[in-house]
Amino acid sequence: MADYFAMDSRQCAQELDSLRKIYEEYAAKGLKLDMSRGKPAPDQLDLSMDLLTITDYKGETGIDSRNYGNLEGMPEARRFFADILGAQPDEVIVGGNSSLNMMYYLIDLGWRLGFADSPAAWNACGRPKFLCPAPGYDRHFRVTEYFGFELITVPMLPTGPDMDCVEALVKDEAVKGIWCVPLYSNPDGYSYSDETVRRLAAMETAAPDFKIMWDNAYCVHHLTDTHDVILNMLEECRKAGHEDRALMFCSLSKVTFPGAGVAAMAASRRNIDYILKNMFPMIISFDKLNQVRHIRFLKDMDGLAAHMEKHRALLEPKFRAVLAILDEGLSGCGSIARWTKPNGGYFLSLYTLGGCAKRTVQLCREAGVVLTDAGAAYPYGVDPQDSNIRIAPTFPPLDELETASRLLCVCAYRHAGKAIAAAVMSRRFAPGPAPR
Repeated sequence: MADYFAMDSRQCAQELDSLRKIYEEYAAKGLKLDMSRGKPAPDQLDLSMDLLTITDYKGETGIDSRNYGNLEGMPEARRFFADILGAQPDEVIVGGNSSLNMMYYLIDLGWRLGFADSPAAWNACGRPKFLCPAPGYDRHFRVTEYFGFELITVPMLPTGPDMDCVEALVKDEAVKGIWCVPLYSNPDGYSYSDETVRRLAAMETAAPDFKIMWDNAYCVHHLTDTHDVILNMLEECRKAGHEDRALMFCSLSKVTFPGAGVAAMAASRRNIDYILKNMFPMIISFDKLNQVRHIRFLKDMDGLAAHMEKHRALLEPKFRAVLAILDEGLSGCGSIARWTKPNGGYFLSLYTLGGCAKRTVQLCREAGVVLTDAGAAYPYGVDPQDSNIRIAPTFPPLDELETASRLLCVCAYRHAGKAIAAAVMSRRFAPGPAPR
């Protein structure tokens, strides 16, 4: 595909007519392909089926995992997740299957009561605010939107959130926290630089109880031999004298079974004690039997790494295929598109010509390929540039993924051409100054 900006009007019209025919051929195929969510494919789920055959329910200290008690989690599970999150076992709470559920609970706790370092409940300040690096994870934004927070968009850079912007915004006492996916971010696949982590940990905030919601969801989801590495946020906060600032999360949802994994959080001991105290009226214990099964299955960090290599073998070809098709279909087209090339995680971003993302997604849908709604990765679902499209390569079979990616290129290229042609024509026929 060629560069529209190097074409004259006749060449542009010919190119658009050719693309229309290609698009109609795709539409006639009756495609029903879905790239809308970052779900593991069935062959990835099959990797963990042996998990279901484990029947040893006694913990290493003799705790019967089938029974009540141990709200904080099984000792071996706390140690396992402490190793993942870079914390001490007594700084960890092991929960149920969903880290999002744990995050929701903590936002609810802050909203109703505040935290141990809070002068008052977050809702006492009127309408509290939350920082949302964007594009980011839509489910994070929905949690704080649900509770009535004002969502403040922070531009996402290849090094993490724009820290000049963050440091200016946290001078407002109503700003209570920030959402972060620090390693292989959703959807760009960016990883936070050391400088970004240190600035987040050390910055002075007007709110004494400012919280960093550190969702390290993709901390073991590498796609290359060269793993991105980030600093430990809990440790950096401790060094900076803000030990209670970090609330860190991870889960095994995309390691074993998304609907039946294990989630955990880590924080300062003061935070852990406070959270457990406030969890106590809600639940007697999480699913400790599932915790034991997972530790028996994955064993330790070496076992986890070996298991994730099996995932990589299935996922790397899919990411490689999408990136190759984007290179083939959109490189050399001028400034109408760019895309990220992550070293891990579950997503990548395609950035179309401004004002073209929604229509590109709509064209794909009309031809039988469902993508995440344009704008979904921004607070309130509004991308001010109408440019970002989140691509989720993990779930479709490779042949369907390749077809969907080629159609996406056709739609992005075609609509950009129409937008450029319309802009050129509008300037050509714009009315001149009114006669005197």
